[in-house]
Amino acid sequence: MDILLIEDDTIEVMKLQRTLSKLQLKHNIVKANNGEEALEILRSGEKSPDIILLDLNMPRMSGIEFLEILKADDVLKYLPTIILTTSENRADLLKCYQIGIAGYVIKPLKYEDYESKLNKVLEYWDINQLVKG
Repeated sequence: MDILLIEDDTIEVMKLQRTLSKLQLKHNIVKANNGEEALEILRSGEKSPDIILLDLNMPRMSGIEFLEILKADDVLKYLPTIILTTSENRADLLKCYQIGIAGYVIKPLKYEDYESKLNKVLEYWDINQLVKG
């Protein structure tokens, strides 16, 4: 699976890569530091990712601003986008679902819990027909 990770925190990126390695998952990760960089990657004409993992709290463009632009694009709006964030703000959660996300995962503090949650998300999308199609 090709995954676009939009995350500005280097430690969170390393945590995701460590998790993939530990779980022996061979997914291809493309990283963007913010929403603007992600849009450049998505509009570059290269192969689109199968899923997007998006942090909400980022500089320059918030995750919600990125989502609004993504979902307004006739081509990109179908990309499954999963929020991976520390925000437990119910207003953020509702706004993201209103815009059109595929999931909302709160990053747990314990690494073991993070690993478990991430594994479940990736297992689901690995068998999902939208990604397989």
